[in-house]
Amino acid sequence: MGRTKTISGGGGTNSPSSSDSNPASNTAQKSETRIKDLLKELYTLIHNVQDERARGEHNLTNISKTHERMQQEQRVTPYYKTKLKGLYKTAMQDAEVEAELLRKALDKISEIKSIREQRRIADSDRPKPIMRRGVLMSMLQQNASTLPLWVSKPGEKPPPLCGAVPADNNYIAKPGDKVAARVRSDDEENWILAEVVSFNASANKYDVDDIDADEGKERHTLSKRRIVALPIWKANPETDPAALFGKGSLVLALYPQTTCFYRALIHEPPKKQGDEYSVLFEDTSYPDGYSPPLMVAQRYVILCKEDKKK
Repeated sequence: MGRTKTISGGGGTNSPSSSDSNPASNTAQKSETRIKDLLKELYTLIHNVQDERARGEHNLTNISKTHERMQQEQRVTPYYKTKLKGLYKTAMQDAEVEAELLRKALDKISEIKSIREQRRIADSDRPKPIMRRGVLMSMLQQNASTLPLWVSKPGEKPPPLCGAVPADNNYIAKPGDKVAARVRSDDEENWILAEVVSFNASANKYDVDDIDADEGKERHTLSKRRIVALPIWKANPETDPAALFGKGSLVLALYPQTTCFYRALIHEPPKKQGDEYSVLFEDTSYPDGYSPPLMVAQRYVILCKEDKKK
């Protein structure tokens, strides 16, 4: 969600260059250079992944052919056992190399996103343009779909803020992070999608901006207990199902096409990497008190700490 910032600097015959005299311009240029370098490294990594995958496919083909010959001969000889053992060992090594390359590529993507986010925050003092609802909804959906997938190494547990894994108690959200914020308006309390502006450690309070303010910005000062950090990684249902909310779990979920979180029950958790949660929102207009199943991305499903219905 970064925004390219173009800064022009003036200067007379005795003035230094704009990049020397304008720190903001110099920082922007360094960021742009770093992003270009990261994109080059990412390009190389992607090609390396493809090469490694092609090499691995050749070995997998040999494994398949060996199994076919064993079935044709209807016997397992010491020769086939030794050959398959070697082929499987090589396949595991190929997979580990490919996985490590993918992790490095994901790290590059995360760094690029971080730099762009830092630049966007640096521009936050400028008047915030009012965004059309359709554009905002599209941006939120894109933000959810591009959330990085956590890829665990063997024996590694998903970290805090991966899927349903909550943040540590001492976790402090950074400026620019998206959070769920419990705000009071017209004698009602609602959970809204907000962006962190700052955190005051002495007061233990956040300043956050409503992501959907009509007049550009609507700032709230809230205690830490009224803020819930959103996931920063998607959990992989195929490798880390325990990092997902299970069927029947009580959660807060972002209602589709809105920027408000409401209480809901998990109807079905994601089954594949690209799947979303199927949730049942509390809704008294339906006989059983719940809406039909609606799809919500992992990014916008968090733990509901309230035990009782309002």
